[in-house]
Amino acid sequence: MSITSFVKTLQNIMRNDAGVSGDAQRIEQIVWMLFLKIYDAKEELWEFHNEDFTSIIPEECRWRNWAVDLKDGESMTGEKLLTFINNELFPALKVIDVDETTPISKAIVKFAFEDAYNYMKDGVLLRQAVNVIDQIDFTDYKERHAFNEIYEQILKDLQAQRASGEYYSPRATTDFITHMIQPQLGERMADFACGTGGFLTSTLNFLEPQIKTVEDRELYNQSVFGIEKKAFPYLLAITNLLLHDIDDPVIIHGNSLDKNVRDYNEKDKFNIIMMNPPYGGSEVDSIKMNFPMELRSSETADLFMSTIMYRLKKNGRAGVILPDGFLFGTDNAKKAIKEKLVKEFNLHTVVRLPHSVFAPYTSIRTNMLFFDKTKSTEDVWFYRLDMPEGYKNFSKTRPIKLEHFEPAMEWWNNRVELKDGKFDKARKYSIEEIAALNYNLDLCGFPQEDEIILEPNELISTYIEERTQLNNEIDSVLVKIQEMLGVSK
Repeated sequence: MSITSFVKTLQNIMRNDAGVSGDAQRIEQIVWMLFLKIYDAKEELWEFHNEDFTSIIPEECRWRNWAVDLKDGESMTGEKLLTFINNELFPALKVIDVDETTPISKAIVKFAFEDAYNYMKDGVLLRQAVNVIDQIDFTDYKERHAFNEIYEQILKDLQAQRASGEYYSPRATTDFITHMIQPQLGERMADFACGTGGFLTSTLNFLEPQIKTVEDRELYNQSVFGIEKKAFPYLLAITNLLLHDIDDPVIIHGNSLDKNVRDYNEKDKFNIIMMNPPYGGSEVDSIKMNFPMELRSSETADLFMSTIMYRLKKNGRAGVILPDGFLFGTDNAKKAIKEKLVKEFNLHTVVRLPHSVFAPYTSIRTNMLFFDKTKSTEDVWFYRLDMPEGYKNFSKTRPIKLEHFEPAMEWWNNRVELKDGKFDKARKYSIEEIAALNYNLDLCGFPQEDEIILEPNELISTYIEERTQLNNEIDSVLVKIQEMLGVSK
């Protein structure tokens, strides 16, 4: 079944169901069913290789025992199917007994269903949807990998949903950073706000051609680590890794900022960190207390940046997407974070991205920061990636593609200073110059701001995000002033 017809068929079935409201719920409904189908295929393989294998899922709740339609008139449908799903399947999966000895490959079932729901109310339509999903043979390597395209389309569809767009980084951005970082088998890569797993799967796709032996396959299986706070993208990420033949996906359902950064030791650190931290949000005081006083910020992206610095191994490499506000921000916390970055790490490259890379979710400008833990920073290269010819904006129908990064890739290995008229397009700044600018990294920016016409809802969303970011910076400054004056909050 083609990508378009698979997703469209399921969406058309669910549009007739009164319990499913909007594309976001339709996608959530598709994903929990996909997870169980894919997991059942994995269990078939595990059973083949290990005759002592036992499933953590109760026998009657395994996909093969309730979902498969044998065309003998015995398969559950209508009210019987609905009653089974709502009163037996979901309750059973939510209370699976998991402890520290439970293998990750089994524990993920409970974690995946902790906050999952069945939205459908028509048992006949639900049977139709289950049958469509059951057509795909996930035990077949080629068919499973071909399905990755369908899954990628589902993730792209999420980007169009205002409430869910934050979960998806365009494939071109994760692939470009991965190609510049060059992960190698034997290294461990982490994303502490992994969303649907874009950076994790870009890493796996880059590593797969390196697999030559059984030992290499084991290294591949242990090569990525993620943390995701929200339940739905967590389920998407787990499913994504299963599709990429990771039998033991190490993705934690939790908040990366919950732990005091001073408590991290060597086993908590990684060779590679690549991520697109949430930005525009703010954190409560109890979270800020997990960071040294000078690094405490109201801006979520700032706290993630500090977390990254505390969790990068010696000689490790990092690629991080951050908003413009981080580059030009001069409040005490942002300045302290940037000062720590250039003094304790080698910030070697900043790639300025054109507007609307993350459209339609946000039009806030973003940047890619590349650094390693090899030495302190001596020079920083800045490179401005211009909008490709013929484009005024990126959009859902015309997203950024990896080929649009080709000018940056060509420049990366042959770095020269470039000018666009009187404006710098690429330039190297010494650390002395950056310090003299009070660690303002807003350099080699875009020379002219074209007026961007946004849809009303997008305009409101962007305004709220920008206002929140500004309020966070103001709050941070006020806290510092209150501390200096000895005034309690």
